[in-house]
Amino acid sequence: MPRFTFEAVDATGTRVRGAESASSTAVLTATLEARGLYLLDAVEAPATSGWALSLGHRRDVLEFTRAMSALLPAGLPLARALESAAGVTSGRVRDAVIDVRARVVRGEMLATALAAFPAQFSPLYRGIVRAGERSGDLDGAFARLASQLDREEQLRGRVLTATLYPVLLAVAGACAVAVLLLVVLPQFTSLLTEAGATLPRSTQLLVTASQLLVRAWPLLTGVSVALVAVLLWMQRSPDGRRVRARLLLSLPVVRTLRRQIVGARMARLLAALLGGGAPLYTALGDVVESLDDPIARDETILVRQRVREGATLGRAIAASPLFPAVLAQLVGVGEEASQLRTFLFKAADILDERAERTAQRLATLAEPALIVIFGAIVALIAFALLQAIYGINAGSFVR
Repeated sequence: MPRFTFEAVDATGTRVRGAESASSTAVLTATLEARGLYLLDAVEAPATSGWALSLGHRRDVLEFTRAMSALLPAGLPLARALESAAGVTSGRVRDAVIDVRARVVRGEMLATALAAFPAQFSPLYRGIVRAGERSGDLDGAFARLASQLDREEQLRGRVLTATLYPVLLAVAGACAVAVLLLVVLPQFTSLLTEAGATLPRSTQLLVTASQLLVRAWPLLTGVSVALVAVLLWMQRSPDGRRVRARLLLSLPVVRTLRRQIVGARMARLLAALLGGGAPLYTALGDVVESLDDPIARDETILVRQRVREGATLGRAIAASPLFPAVLAQLVGVGEEASQLRTFLFKAADILDERAERTAQRLATLAEPALIVIFGAIVALIAFALLQAIYGINAGSFVR
C-alpha cells in the first residue's frame, strides 16, 4: 500500500503534517476527515527496499536521537522538537518521525506513538523513552539513548572492520577452490585421459567431487534458497526469533557474547526505569516488555517472580543461567550500598566492554582459521594434480 506524507489543517486552522498509508489520495482524504483534519497537500513517498532500510535506518535513528537529546534541553516543546529532528533523517525513519509527531499532537504518549513503528524503534528504545516520560526526564532518556546507540554503532563499526578481511578471505578462497574444481581440474583430467594416463586415486577422488558439484547444482541452489528462507523466518517470526536465540546460546563462544549483550541491555534499561522513580517490581515488568530477545524476556520474568517471592535482585539474577555472574555481583554490591541504579549502569558499561572484546576476539580468530582451511584445500588439490603429472612423467621415463 502506498504511503503519503501530507499536510492538513484541523478545525482551528492549525497545520498538521504527518505520514499515512492509504490506497489512494481519496482514501487518505476520507481517513483524515474522519479525524477532523482537512487535507491540503499529499505526496506519495518513494518506495524504499528492505535492503536499503537495513543499511541506513540505524544511522537515521541515531541522528534523530542525537537531535532530540540536543533540542529538548533547549526548552523546545516536544512536537516542535520532533518536527526539527525529522529534518536530520531520511526515508522511512523520517516518515515515521513525522507520523509520530502527528500522533503526539493528537495526544498520544511519545512511547506509544513510537510503538507504531517497531521496525525503526526497538523495544529497548521505546522502553527507555517510556521511563523518561513517566519520570518527567525525557531529556535524560534521549541523552542516554544517544549515548547507547552511539556506543553500539562504534562497536558495530569496529567489529565490521575486524571482520572485513576474514570475509574477503573466505570469498576469495571459495572462488579459488571453485575455479580449481570446476574449471581447471576437468580440463586437466581430459588432457590426461586423452594421453592414455591412469589417474591416481587422489586425483580420481577430486574428479568425482568435481562431477558431483556440477551435477548437484540444482540441489545446492535449493539448499541456498532454503537457508535464506530459514534465516528470514528466524528474523521476522516470533517462533523463529526464539529458535535463533536458542541456537546462539548453544554455540560456545557466541554464547558468551550473547549473554554479555543481553545482560548489558537488561541492566541499562532497568537502571533507566529505576531512575524514573518506578518501584523495582514494576520496573522489571517494563523490562520484560522492552527486551527483544525472547530468552532474555523469559529469564527476566523468572527474576521478577523471585523478587516478588522476597529474594534480593542480586540473588534473583544469580539464579539465572543467562545473565553473567558479574551482573549479579555488582547488583548485590549496589543493593548493599543503596546505590542500585549506579551499579546497574556500571555493570552495563563493563558488559558492553567485554562484549566488544569478545566480538573482536572472534573476528581475530576467524582469520587464521580460514587461512588454514582454504590453504589445506588448495594444497590437497595441488598435491593431486602434481601426483598425476608425476605419474605421467614416471611412465614416460620407464618406457
